[in-house]
Amino acid sequence: MDWNFFKGKKILITGNTGFKGSWMSSLLLEAGADVTGYSLEAPTEPSMFELCGLKNEMHTVYGDIRNLDLLNHTIREVQPEFMVHMAAQPIVRESYARPVYTYEVNVMGTVNIMECIRKNDCVQSFVNVTTDKVYENHEWEWGYRENERLNGYDPYSNSKSCSELVTACYQKSFFDGTGRKLAISTVRAGNVIGGGDFAADRIVPDCMRAAVEGKKIEVRNPNSIRPYQHVLEPVSVYLMILKKQWEDKKFAGNYNVGPDESDCLTTGQLADLFCRDWKKHTGKELVWNSVQMGGPHEANYLKLDCSRLKRTFEWKSCWNVEQAVDKTVEWYACYRQNGNLEECTRNQIKDFVKLSGQNGK
Repeated sequence: MDWNFFKGKKILITGNTGFKGSWMSSLLLEAGADVTGYSLEAPTEPSMFELCGLKNEMHTVYGDIRNLDLLNHTIREVQPEFMVHMAAQPIVRESYARPVYTYEVNVMGTVNIMECIRKNDCVQSFVNVTTDKVYENHEWEWGYRENERLNGYDPYSNSKSCSELVTACYQKSFFDGTGRKLAISTVRAGNVIGGGDFAADRIVPDCMRAAVEGKKIEVRNPNSIRPYQHVLEPVSVYLMILKKQWEDKKFAGNYNVGPDESDCLTTGQLADLFCRDWKKHTGKELVWNSVQMGGPHEANYLKLDCSRLKRTFEWKSCWNVEQAVDKTVEWYACYRQNGNLEECTRNQIKDFVKLSGQNGK
């Protein structure tokens, strides 16, 4: 991956104030890109977007993805060549509490994005970020492939399945066969971890909050198996595809991005790693216990088959799950100790980019 490619390139990111969006913005700013964000205010307090000074480092239009007129005006003004769509209501449990809002944001938000792309020829490469949860989950022991049926179980997962269908419909209805220079991909990522995630009802932020408050970690579903990867893995893949399909439309399509088989852990095993690394970075003991909190349905087993991504781009992940947890805890320890989070983030990006270059990624 030649990160110099993005120097000076105009890129618009929706959802840039969120966890993934903050890491993508940081990576692109390091690469010298001309980055614009379109998003609501940061969804958590605190937030990585604020803590790392991104508010002052990039231009952000604060707006709702459901506001078609403002979104279209922003794209018309910015004239981005590249777009990554990450604005979403991303929490499964929240989707049960607010299903209508979840569908409005995740489905109609995508409709608005595709409509703006239809009206603005400046956009030449577009990636819609969805989730591994778009698949109809049969609790299989093997990973889901890109041609499996889309039918997410809960309102969040189902709305992201619908987002993919909207994207495919717009492509077939308005772009295929028109001769327009436009490449479109959807990318489905497994569970991502990393410093800077302060969301509710996610295992790593829950671990962090317990650690900072000196409490035991409460783990809801310790035997649930998930494919954990550091946030820089999928973020770098989104940008790789954005670049590759711009160079050659044959690379456009649907892709899974996730870790290797050995990096699929139970939630309890992930909590064990967090406790171990918290002691390593802070000297403080940390323990967890299992709690039965009830609540809505959550899948017990879910993983992806990433053969297509590996075969097409000769891609492989940089950090295994132990390294990913260590980098995550390092960031949170820096936060806990009032360290320089901009420098910590920048150093982790540099480490990742250096290793990805050595991997021939």
